[in-house]
Formats: sequence, structure tokens, C-alpha cells
Amino acid sequence: MENFRKVRTSEEEMPLPFPDLPPDVVEMKVKEGSKIRNLMNFAMAQMELKGRRQIVFSGCGRAVTKTITCVEIMKRKLGGLHQVTKVCYKTVLEVWENKDPLPDGPPQNLTVHKNVPSICILLSRDPLDPNQTGYQPPEPRHEAGEDTSGCSTKGLKRSLPPPCEELLPKKLQVQVSDSPRGSGTTTGQLDH
Repeated sequence: MENFRKVRTSEEEMPLPFPDLPPDVVEMKVKEGSKIRNLMNFAMAQMELKGRRQIVFSGCGRAVTKTITCVEIMKRKLGGLHQVTKVCYKTVLEVWENKDPLPDGPPQNLTVHKNVPSICILLSRDPLDPNQTGYQPPEPRHEAGEDTSGCSTKGLKRSLPPPCEELLPKKLQVQVSDSPRGSGTTTGQLDH
């Protein structure tokens, strides 16, 4: 593959795995290079300003982690959202071109079909069927500053523990031989 360079990548288009979605539902297609801030600004505007009831986040391959991050941020900011998660595989088509084609020959391309993991997450203000696979109910709401199982919603500052003695610098005793035969020794100290 060192003589080839990737010239094009395309994903297989798949319908959303959620039945009964409204036709105007917003789908946030998260890509590996997407900026979370941009995704969240648009998604939050759709849910808060435009009053959307549902939104779908989808991503595949290396974008799966970023997709989950966006969903968790939205759930934390809005609260009370029902969630259904579907995981599957998507086919990605990569076209590679030969960097050193034969003179007077046609360009040599290589096509690679990859099956990569994919995730689709539906967030809804309206209740969803709790019996469907991948359903997560909304997290219970807590008042600001309320202590929930030992954790506060406000940040705590804790003092650091005192350093362990074995991590503090020590003086080492080193014996150095003056002659190659080791007859005389000198003792010195090194700071560690």
C-alpha cells in the first residue's frame, strides 16, 4: 500500500434504524474531523430555539466516540431526554490511486470495501418505548448543589496529599573504583 494514496472515501447510505420518525427530524452526521462546538451549537439551536422534539446523532468508524460525546453533552445540558441507541456496521468504500503508474498505461486504482462500526442515537423529549433494545430513560434531575451519592454538582477543591517519602530526592552512596583492578575505592554522594 506504500505505492498508493487514498483519493476518495464514501459511506454507504443507510436509512435511520428508528421507525416512526417524523420526516423533518434533524440528523447530526458526525465525522472524524467535525468540531464538537459546531455540532453542539447547531443541535442545541434546533432543540431549544426551533422547539424540535427529537434529534438523531450518527457516526461511524473513528467518529463513534465523538458522536457519543455529543449525545452526553446534550443530555446534560437539556436534561429529561429519552435515548435509544442502535449499533451496526456500515460499508465504507475507499479508492486508492497508484503513485507510480506505468508510463503509457492506464491509471491503476484499487478499491477497498471496509465494514466499520456505526452508531445511531435518538434523543427525544417525548417518551419512547422502554421495551425496545437500546433504550435508556432520562436521568433523574437533581437540584443544583444537591448531594447525590457523595457527589456534588458543584466542583470541589481538594488539597493534595503530602508527598510520599520515596518520591523525595535522596542522597545515594556510590563507590567508584580508581584502578581497573578495583584495589582502591572512593566514596561520594550523588543527589538523586
